[in-house]
Amino acid sequence: MRIEAYFRTLMDTQGGYSYALRRVVGSIPASRTTFAYDRPAPRGAGLQNARMDDLSRALPLAGASNFRDLGGYAGAGGRPLRWRRLFRSDHLAALTPHDTQLLSQLGLARAIDLRGQEERAAQSYALPAVRSLSVPIEPMVVRRYRALAARGERLDEAGALRLMRETYRGFVADDAPQFAEVFAQLLQDDSPLVFHCTAGKDRTGFAAALVLLALGASRAMVMQDYLLTNRVYRKPPPPADDAAARAVHEVIWGVRAEYLQLALDDMERQPGGVQGYLQQRLGVGEAARRRLAQLYLEPQPG
Repeated sequence: MRIEAYFRTLMDTQGGYSYALRRVVGSIPASRTTFAYDRPAPRGAGLQNARMDDLSRALPLAGASNFRDLGGYAGAGGRPLRWRRLFRSDHLAALTPHDTQLLSQLGLARAIDLRGQEERAAQSYALPAVRSLSVPIEPMVVRRYRALAARGERLDEAGALRLMRETYRGFVADDAPQFAEVFAQLLQDDSPLVFHCTAGKDRTGFAAALVLLALGASRAMVMQDYLLTNRVYRKPPPPADDAAARAVHEVIWGVRAEYLQLALDDMERQPGGVQGYLQQRLGVGEAARRRLAQLYLEPQPG
């Protein structure tokens, strides 16, 4: 398969990233109504009780493989994030009735959809008792690929890497208003909330990094949560007959530390560094960080 044809199938006519992912979905017993993290970690347990590579924080959903709880990570002062309050995910349009039942048992009340307009229109969803808010960030990879195709240029591995790097730098430079809206929603109350895009890895991964940083998580913890996508997300299968297309596939459908690090480095170059970026571009100053800690971190022991 020619690489142009392969990539075109990934962006098919349904509006952006591929939606026919041809996932291999394992069955989940109907009796499975509890999760590996149902037992709360001891208060103040911090990182040792919420291992950064712990696959148990990924919920066993048939229709979304990258739905994860951010609970347990150590935030400011070593206070862990509360479980069952903040979730990150890939898109929710393929959830099964059983998946929906599991999310209902979690008390999920809010969803922030970071997908672009075409993506959202192609794969819409509605969950019972969940308020959904669209905060669209158009996928740069798709925009840039279309520009390449219009010029008759071929996307190779090096070009795909450039696209991914530009995507993350664009989050910092161009998409601050959308990420500021994510924080505005988080600051309203502590009802369980999920934010997601299509694959739950780039727009969602950067959003999760911002949230964890605002809550006082370490850079190492932020990075390891980000890279956990490579272990839990069910990527579409790579083409078997085109080595160049397989190389592009690996770049586009995975996450790499260098992607997020580029964004963090660009934030550090802002006046005041990362905290300055949070305050000046996202509206998350000291008072907002205190409010976020009050809502989403476990109380101080004693």
